Amino acid sequence: MKKVISTTALGLSLILGTSSFMSCKQAKSEQATQHSTHQEMAETVKSPSKKSVRTPVVFLTGYDKDQAGYYEGAKKYFGGKNYQLVEGTFAIEEIIDWLNTNATAHPYGDIHIVNNNKPQFGLQLETTVNGTKASAKNLQECIDNGSLPALKNVLTDESKLIFHINELAQNTQLINTLKAAFITDKTPQVIASPYFSVFGGSFSNHYMAQPYYVFYPTAESPGKVDLSKEIAKKYPNEKEIEWYSALTNERERYVGEPYTKQYNVPVTLEIDYKNSDDEIPSFTSNAELISWITNHTELKKEVEKLNIPVHKFRWRYRVKDSQLTITGLSTVLCVLKPITKPYGDLEHVKPDTNNKRLYAMK
Repeated sequence: MKKVISTTALGLSLILGTSSFMSCKQAKSEQATQHSTHQEMAETVKSPSKKSVRTPVVFLTGYDKDQAGYYEGAKKYFGGKNYQLVEGTFAIEEIIDWLNTNATAHPYGDIHIVNNNKPQFGLQLETTVNGTKASAKNLQECIDNGSLPALKNVLTDESKLIFHINELAQNTQLINTLKAAFITDKTPQVIASPYFSVFGGSFSNHYMAQPYYVFYPTAESPGKVDLSKEIAKKYPNEKEIEWYSALTNERERYVGEPYTKQYNVPVTLEIDYKNSDDEIPSFTSNAELISWITNHTELKKEVEKLNIPVHKFRWRYRVKDSQLTITGLSTVLCVLKPITKPYGDLEHVKPDTNNKRLYAMK
């Protein structure tokens, strides 16, 4: 019987950070602060259903490895709102531990989680410290086996988990699993967007963008002309983008100008033939290997989870003892079209989480 194991990998760098606490109210003196705190706690005891909530807290779950300035942009954006910023949390476990450790008599209101992910990988965030990436499957396994800490009763019915994570609203299964990870005696509201959440832009420190994709086997690009024809055919209803120009443009040079982000997506498929009657196959060409993967339902499903066609990967294979390992690498060209106001001065639409055209509540 063949044993099929699939893994996808994308490195997640760590950063040592410090957490800074910013109070939502400043008292004129230490005595006044203590008096205000005692008064609020007394009111909480009298009216437990109307607890005042804390200043919104923002978890910055990565750091910038290039000139994009995504996390620095998020830090500047939320810092300007006097939100409490927390850096150095790179796993769901660390976020929950921080919320439990820093709980007070006042429950959390808005909890923002900022993660500069590649949508094909779900979250660029670990489940537990040094654990697996936080996909729906991996996160559910951590919940089931108890390796993820439980969140204390620190939320209200109005508490919101606001995820600034690219295209998360499209991944219903992952959203439901995240909700389960943060559930207490109250079920938090989850807010996510189907768009890219961009921080640190040239014209706005935070805006949303519509993504469009085209792929090719890494190191085997057909050229920008052919790719522009392919993406135009893929999105026939998008008439505003000049695709060749967008594919050759790496940044927004004027407000609303489409541009392209490029990155690679790896996939690894492992098949153990130790207890199988079948012989380990060999392949004479890449086309033969692609055909073999396509004809094996389990393998094809694993690749399709990435929403990239099998033939858009550059495939390689190796055999060691009884194990066949197949690796693929695809280059992603993601064209981002910033969302701008349809009237008046040309400017980005404000990323208001109450705007149902930009965000969905789950």
